[in-house]
Amino acid sequence: MRLPRTPSFRLDGRRALVTGAGRGIGLAAAAALADAGAEVTLAARTRADLDAACAAIGEAGGRAEALVLDVTDAAAVSRELAARPPFQVLVNNAGMNRPKPLVEIPDEDLDTVLELNVKSAFYVSRVVVRALLAARLPGSIINVSSQMGLVGSPRRTLYCASKHALEGLTKALAWELGSAGIRVNTLCPTFIETDLTAPMFADEDFRRWVVERIALGRVGQVEDLMGAILFLASDASALMTGSAVVVDGGWTAA
Repeated sequence: MRLPRTPSFRLDGRRALVTGAGRGIGLAAAAALADAGAEVTLAARTRADLDAACAAIGEAGGRAEALVLDVTDAAAVSRELAARPPFQVLVNNAGMNRPKPLVEIPDEDLDTVLELNVKSAFYVSRVVVRALLAARLPGSIINVSSQMGLVGSPRRTLYCASKHALEGLTKALAWELGSAGIRVNTLCPTFIETDLTAPMFADEDFRRWVVERIALGRVGQVEDLMGAILFLASDASALMTGSAVVVDGGWTAA
C-alpha cells in the first residue's frame, strides 16, 4: 500500500518578502519563513529595527536582508522591488489602526489608514505579481487582515473598512491569479500583544473587554500566528486560495 505523503512545510530555495517586518507580527512572520528555509527580505521604514531583526535571524541560522522602504510610496515600491529577483512568498503585513468613533475621525486618519492598510498591499502585490508572471513562477500572497475584516466593532469603522477591503482584494486576486499558480489568502488574527497594541492593553478595562470576547480566554501572542503563516506560505496549503485563515481564539464564533 502506498500511503499519501504529507505536503512539505519547507520553503527551501524560495524568496520571501515581509512588509512591516521590523517588529511584531511582521518580525514573527519573517522568523517563521526563515526557519523553514526561505531567504527573507524584511521591509520597513526603520533601519535600526530591520538590522536587529536580520541579525537575530542570521544568528538563528536563517538568511535575511533588510530593505528600508515606505510601502505607501508607489514609486519607491516599484523601483526597489522590480530591481530584485521574484518573491514566491509575500506577506503584506504593514498596517495600522486609529480607533475613534465615526463622528470624530478626521480626513487625515481616513487617508493615512487606507493608504497603509489597503493601498500599500495593492502597490506591493502589483510589483511582486508582475515578476512572478514574467518568470512563470507560482507563489503565495498572504494578506494580514484581522478578525475585524470579518465582523464589526465599536470605534473601528475605519479599521474594519480597511480590512474588509483587504478581504475583497484577496478574493478578487485569487480568481485573477489562480490559473498562474499564484495563491492569495488572508490571515485574520484577534488582538495580538505587540508594541502597536501595548498602549491599548495598558487600559485594564479594555483588556478585560477583549478577553471576555475570546473563547480561549487570553489575548493572542505573535507566536500564535507563526504556524498559520508557514502553512499558507508552503505547499501544505496548495489547494487554498481566496480563503481567510482565522486565528481569533473564537471571537468570530460567537
